[in-house]
Amino acid sequence: MKKLLQILLIFCFITLFAQNRADNTFVKENFIKKEVYIPMRDGVKLFTSIYIPKDISRTKKYPFIMQRTCYSVAPYGENEYRAALGPNKYLMNDKYIFVYQDVRGRYMSEGTFTNMTPQVERKTKKDIDESTDTYDTIEWLLKNISNNTGKVGQYGTSYPGFYTAAGILAGHPALVASSPQAPISDFWNDDFLHNGKFMLGYFRTFPVFGVQKTKAEKEGWYMDSFIKPTSEDGLKFYRELGTLKDGYEKYYRDNFFMTEIMNHPNYDEYWQKRSLLPHLKNVKHAVMTVGGWYDAEDLFGPLNIYKTIEKTSPKAKNTIVMGPFSHGAWARETGKHFHNEIYFGDSIATYYQKNLETKFFSHYLKGNSKTDAGLPEAVMYDTGKKEWKEFKTYPPKESVKLNFYLADGTLKNIASNTVSEYYSDPNNPVLSSDNLKDFNGFTPRNYMSEDQRFAVGRPDVLTFTTDVLTEDITFAGEILAKLNIASTSTDADFAVKLIDVYPEDFKPAEKKDGVIYGNYHQMVRSEIMPARFRNSREKPEALVANQKTAVNFRLQDVVHTFKKGHRIQIQISSTWFPLFVVNPQKFLANPNLATKEDYTKAFIKIFGDSSIEADILK
Repeated sequence: MKKLLQILLIFCFITLFAQNRADNTFVKENFIKKEVYIPMRDGVKLFTSIYIPKDISRTKKYPFIMQRTCYSVAPYGENEYRAALGPNKYLMNDKYIFVYQDVRGRYMSEGTFTNMTPQVERKTKKDIDESTDTYDTIEWLLKNISNNTGKVGQYGTSYPGFYTAAGILAGHPALVASSPQAPISDFWNDDFLHNGKFMLGYFRTFPVFGVQKTKAEKEGWYMDSFIKPTSEDGLKFYRELGTLKDGYEKYYRDNFFMTEIMNHPNYDEYWQKRSLLPHLKNVKHAVMTVGGWYDAEDLFGPLNIYKTIEKTSPKAKNTIVMGPFSHGAWARETGKHFHNEIYFGDSIATYYQKNLETKFFSHYLKGNSKTDAGLPEAVMYDTGKKEWKEFKTYPPKESVKLNFYLADGTLKNIASNTVSEYYSDPNNPVLSSDNLKDFNGFTPRNYMSEDQRFAVGRPDVLTFTTDVLTEDITFAGEILAKLNIASTSTDADFAVKLIDVYPEDFKPAEKKDGVIYGNYHQMVRSEIMPARFRNSREKPEALVANQKTAVNFRLQDVVHTFKKGHRIQIQISSTWFPLFVVNPQKFLANPNLATKEDYTKAFIKIFGDSSIEADILK
């Protein structure tokens, strides 16, 4: 079982990156590996692996491409080589000085690990954060690795994407290109929380992030803390887990990260300090932020890092790429590209790697970094038409706002006086998927495009659907749920799903065996919002029973064409289990400490002047 968990971890993290996708003959034949401890300004030393091209010389110099990670720079040992280097094989074959570093408190590095290290105001040498560690690392590399060109690029996916984004703030003059990929930007909306709502589907991940090591480690010291699967029916585990409080007390009392989450239910100083977005100012070098439309972990991060830099640093060379990918899937080519059961085309990752990622780093590191690389401002994959689109601005300036009003099971273009009502019971929550095996996974992924027919017809799910479309409608940009609700309870969550309903005779270009694609209800976008945070993330407020109340929140962006012959559907519920922890529907100062006795059944109304506001591309 321990071996199985190790394999699972490798799949979830290490394969996000490009290191292990090829035979390592090329690396051994063309690079020399060095392992060093690089001292930071406060004296802590960070373990760093450096792969230097063998043909480097005074007449053939190379720039650096660096990744800083909490997921290990393995293999360790100067005679042990990675199978591949850099973000893709094209950059590896072009050769750079590739640098990998274990961040503070992880694996072979010294120091103490902190999740989403807060940015600090630097007054003394002991005031450090990830940007200072990035700066100090670059400074050491420039001075100690001979025959470098004086240029540095950095990249990383997922947590290393956060380290890349934080490294942007280093401001080192040698740093000319950064590509944060699937980066965390604000922990309140990425990974473990969505609008402050705890993502129960991440429950099995906490040993990775909440157990401190006590010495230098070459392997995962947290492996014995993993919860071992006992059944193929992953839902069984969550059914028997009880409340979040029960799960915490049974499994994670000694897990420092889970304890922090349990003790900080509101957007207080703990979470505020862990947002990068307020610090992304005066960015002066090139940035290419990358994300996946079906990234169940970090969709908020890339969209909002790009938008923030665009707003605060309008002169920055700032590009965003969003493809039809799950978390980090652009780093590996799969041939025919599916997400879950939906086919999007062939060689999608190769297109990204060759035409965007390689061009970005090659230009800024080996070309004239003061000129533009010629990349489009925004390269976005239309997940409905299944094609790449380029935009001069994002969201596109040519988009217009359109409201779809929720009334009588339909989506209308005008508000109505109707009221739709459902019954929400925390003891019998709406499931987030009907794939029971997926609930045993390390993190959820497939639900992002999953067929939602399993939820239609439940008494605790409202469904609103258009007539069959007579022309294509392209959503391109932001989506805002503007709900007017009333509940018999003092608290409630609102989960909203945007769904593409296929024609009954739909036949895909490529399909998976056993899937009924006619009338498929493909989820396009979804989000959840606790009503307690409707007015303030810092100061939650109870609902007044039976009082009409506005609950407005953003679903994350899409570029998706609902094609002629399809229908647009919205589903609304107040539970979404076990993806998200159940709301007791009773207002509590700390809902993370709710017990079963707090569970309150409720009748919830959605008024006909509620709407979904979307950016529509004309």
